[in-house]
Amino acid sequence: MRYQTVLFDLDGTLIDSGPLILASFRHATRSVLDRTIPAEELMAGVGGHGIEAQMRVFDEDRVDELVRVYREHNQRVYHEVRAFDGIPAVLERLHAQGRTMGVVTVKSRPTVDVTFQVLPLGGYFETVVAAEDTVRHKPDPEPLRLALDRLGADAGSAVYVGDSPFDIRAAKAAGMASVAVGWGGIHPLARLEAERPDLVVDEPAQLVDVL
Repeated sequence: MRYQTVLFDLDGTLIDSGPLILASFRHATRSVLDRTIPAEELMAGVGGHGIEAQMRVFDEDRVDELVRVYREHNQRVYHEVRAFDGIPAVLERLHAQGRTMGVVTVKSRPTVDVTFQVLPLGGYFETVVAAEDTVRHKPDPEPLRLALDRLGADAGSAVYVGDSPFDIRAAKAAGMASVAVGWGGIHPLARLEAERPDLVVDEPAQLVDVL
């Protein structure tokens, strides 16, 4: 067992929420700003900084309205969210091995709660750090450090599994190992590899072996 403590990002790592996030960004920016923004620009900040900071890139003066419209749309479509194929089996195997597991996400707490109502994954995790739990967000290490503190875990025996460059940067800043996943569909793999994660995996089944 290489890592006793395994922390996971949520969007694009455990759950296939990228298409829903993109749809909600498109709806918000078209409805509020009457703009059609390319998908790569809409998704560039997903996974880091928080939704307010992401919306500020599009219009600093209408952040609150953009966030409100985004969340209203996202809540309407969120029942469609699914776990990536193979993820439930991976979590079950890691749990059976006695790993300590947690989630660190920039999602809001209500959306995390809905996620685990739709998908029976929440029982595998001993802690969940959501957007409201910290002042600073990834790539700042504060959320990861909070998760480690809650679990009584040491960074040297922990790993963070994520799909964004912000995940990898946060893990490095927290003194943790990092695993980049290639199935998220939100960020190009080349962008992740440029951050020099400790490991890159192409499919969920590989996680058990590398962890």
